Amino acid sequence: MALRVLTWNLFHGRALPPRDEDLLDAFAQALSSWRWDVALLQEVPPWWPEELARACDARSRLALTSRNALLSLRRALARRRPELMRANGGGCNAILVRGLGGIGAHAQRDLCMRPERRVVHAVQTGDGPWFANFHATVHDDARARTDIAQARAYAMSWAGDALLVLGGDFNVRDPRVPGFVRAAGHDVDFVFVRGLALTHDAPFEVLDRGPLSDHAPVRATLAGAPSGDARGGSTGQRR
Repeated sequence: MALRVLTWNLFHGRALPPRDEDLLDAFAQALSSWRWDVALLQEVPPWWPEELARACDARSRLALTSRNALLSLRRALARRRPELMRANGGGCNAILVRGLGGIGAHAQRDLCMRPERRVVHAVQTGDGPWFANFHATVHDDARARTDIAQARAYAMSWAGDALLVLGGDFNVRDPRVPGFVRAAGHDVDFVFVRGLALTHDAPFEVLDRGPLSDHAPVRATLAGAPSGDARGGSTGQRR
């Protein structure tokens, strides 16, 4: 069974060239048109995940990141003038899951609070594998590599012996994730896997998103495993 994992930084719901309008429907249409089982999303307006999941017939979990104080006010302004608000419209990471038995558990930990909050979070699907998503610190390679190492450690502690996917915006172009195999990568966006085989006749793809975002969506196609081959169970903070 093929398992498709997508990672995409949504640029706070903005486009290039800039379009100072609410682009929720455009992003939802793009996501719903692509084939994937799990979507790992970063820089998502916090009020978007449920709407995106509804459009994609998926389940969602989110983890708030930075600039979310007075969120109702930020939302009102960002929906009207996203190019004025930019990142100040608030942000979260989101995981969407299509099928796979739904979402059985959700775990989250902070990676750092300065210069702004960075978070890793993960879900365990009903079929057993875990999928972890994060956005590393930007403009600071040393801090980004620390974020990557911490995200790896937390994800492994949650997953235990289960199959594990770690993806997102790594903010370095040559990340090192010991014990994992690189399944997809473009610029600073990557998918790494542990315990899942790569599908050699279907290499990773960089999808055409038109003017949406300043990042291209990257999709990895993996050889899935029967649910009986993946064991759950781990330690760590869950919610």
